[in-house]
Amino acid sequence: MNCRKGYLFQTLFILLLVLSTGTTLSAQHEFLYGDQLPDAPELSARGEHTIGVRTMNLVHKDQVDILNSKEGKDPLYDRPLTVEIWYPAEVAAGTEASVTYEEVMGTRGDSLRPLVPFTFKGRAIRDAKPKSAVGKFPLVIVSHGYVGSRYLMTYLTENLASKGYVVVSIDHTDSTFKDANAFHSTLLNRAKDIKFVLNEMAGLNGDALTEIIDADNTGIVGYSMGGYGVLNVGGAGYSDGAAGFFVQMTGGSTAINSLAASNAEYQKSIDPRIKAIVAFAPWGMARGVWDAEGLKGLKKPTLFIAGSQDDISGYEKGIKAIYEGAINADRYLLTYIDARHNVAPNPPPAESLAPGLPIDEYYRYADATWDQRKINNVNQHFVTAFLGTHLKNQDHSTFLDVPANSNEKDWPGFKPRSSTGMELLKADGLK
Repeated sequence: MNCRKGYLFQTLFILLLVLSTGTTLSAQHEFLYGDQLPDAPELSARGEHTIGVRTMNLVHKDQVDILNSKEGKDPLYDRPLTVEIWYPAEVAAGTEASVTYEEVMGTRGDSLRPLVPFTFKGRAIRDAKPKSAVGKFPLVIVSHGYVGSRYLMTYLTENLASKGYVVVSIDHTDSTFKDANAFHSTLLNRAKDIKFVLNEMAGLNGDALTEIIDADNTGIVGYSMGGYGVLNVGGAGYSDGAAGFFVQMTGGSTAINSLAASNAEYQKSIDPRIKAIVAFAPWGMARGVWDAEGLKGLKKPTLFIAGSQDDISGYEKGIKAIYEGAINADRYLLTYIDARHNVAPNPPPAESLAPGLPIDEYYRYADATWDQRKINNVNQHFVTAFLGTHLKNQDHSTFLDVPANSNEKDWPGFKPRSSTGMELLKADGLK
């Protein structure tokens, strides 16, 4: 009987030990957006810097109030913009980098998709002191899709900041989950917002971030409508057909003409501080936003990232057509074979799995074929290589000059058998 009691006690002790150890291990290995999977490529790893994050509210004064334009007359208003800024931070050794982001699902004004608040964790420290002792860091500006938010790509914004960039992600007014409005506001304001934020970051006065931002060395990153915007900022002027459509859409406004390739002043506005562009699934080509002449104006090095089955921006007549038409730009096209449009966002939040929600809330983030965490890791790898090349003069040719078809041979930086289902095309600009 004593033996039996001893056996039972021993068994119970082992069970409790296993359970407690499992809980500890689970806590230690909590997966947050942007963390590496076991098969993550080399450059997806976080960098050496602990990062801070802060929110800043900006106002772009005297902008066209396109939502209230009538009969070709454009009133003006002060346009509010909220940005989130990630940056290398000065923190004590052993300080845990943890932050909670507040986000929503759904779309304002859509009765079928009501706004649902949720939170998710990140690896940053809210309002930490910027790391000024090591000099300045290149600036990266990030522009989300329609609809979206400044938190849509935290896996990438945090990752880049940890590698020595100041990353500024924009909440585009009239284009977020919380304030979605008529589409012509996004068409007009996307590129204008990006330019304004660049100027604001360059002109910060009396702010601690001033000491660490190298705005003369800027990269711009955009997804979907953000891709539409960054390409225009980089030199791809909109077609006259697109400008004409905008006139019809707005009842006579010609406000977008300043962004058209045919406007002599447009090319003069291309900012030399911008050194590189990353365009995830850029929208517009399949809708006539660009023509051959407009695409010739893009001369900045550009990394395009797309899904071969993109059903929003289009692939062959959309993203790939932009890549092929931008003949004056040194450029890459990374394609996830059989992926659709969602090649840029964070993975789906747990709240999107709740029963009864429209599946579109899940598909706001997820891809039907690919693991979103895998896409995130691959994006981190290639964006790091591309921006490091053009903003930091790092030699990442090993990771960028790879066989076009990833199925033929393992790509450098990828673990054996992990670089499947992708294509990377490269073309030099004619200039």
